[in-house]
Amino acid sequence: MKAFEYLEHTADVKFRAYGRDPVEMLENAALALMNTMADISSVRLKESWRTELEAADLEQLAYDWLSELIFLSETEAALFSSFQIKLEQNQQWRLAVDLYGEKIDLGRHAFKNAVKAVTWHEFQVKKNEMWCMQVVLDV
Repeated sequence: MKAFEYLEHTADVKFRAYGRDPVEMLENAALALMNTMADISSVRLKESWRTELEAADLEQLAYDWLSELIFLSETEAALFSSFQIKLEQNQQWRLAVDLYGEKIDLGRHAFKNAVKAVTWHEFQVKKNEMWCMQVVLDV
C-alpha cells in the first residue's frame, strides 16, 4: 500500500493519503503535507510537540488536523516527520498527537513549497477498501 500520492492540479498541490484505518490515513496525510513543504527525509527527530483537537465528524477533524499542522510549523518554525496519533470517537471525534521533528535549519532543509492553507475544494475523507483523504493545498 502506498502512503500517499500527488495528483495533477493546475495551480495548487493536490494529494491523496491512504490508510488501513483512520489513524494511518491521518498520519500519511500529515507526511504528504510536510513533504509538500520540504524534503522530510532531512528532518531529524530532535524535539517533540503535542496537540489535541476535537470535531463533530472525521472529515472536519482531518481538515482541522492538517490546518493545525501548518499553524504549528509556522509558529514553531519547525518541520515534523513522525507522528504518534491517538484517535477516539464518542459523541465527538478526538485527536491527540505527539509530533516529532526539529526547528527549521535553512542549511539542511530544502524547501519545496510555502503552504498557505488547506482548502475545502475537493476535500474528502472516504472509506472503500481502505481509508482515503483527498486534499488540495493552497501554495
